[in-house]
Amino acid sequence: MNYIMELSMPDMTPLTYQILLALADGVRHGYGIIKEIEGRADAASAPSTGALYLALQRMQGEGLIEEPKSRPTAADDARRRYYQLTKKGRERAMEESTRLAALVAAAREKNLLVEGAS
Repeated sequence: MNYIMELSMPDMTPLTYQILLALADGVRHGYGIIKEIEGRADAASAPSTGALYLALQRMQGEGLIEEPKSRPTAADDARRRYYQLTKKGRERAMEESTRLAALVAAAREKNLLVEGAS
């Protein structure tokens, strides 16, 4: 089996991966997740609120994320819903990061990256 071909068949949507990345360093609410995604790319690449909350609901059902047992701060807006990675979510984010790193390494070997790009 061709390892690179196997790697190029994603089993995680880009939005799922973006959400896992946003939650990798801590608890965030929906708007915070959107701002984190915007900060990594640009506002045009951020998901709509509807798409985000559908993805969050799906990811909770898959056991990738969960709501924390306690709120980050007592003074926080009670209407906000917060999310954090589960152990399974962190493992899947690491697996996907490894898969993407292998693809980037293959692109680098083929001189497909602009000089200085990571």
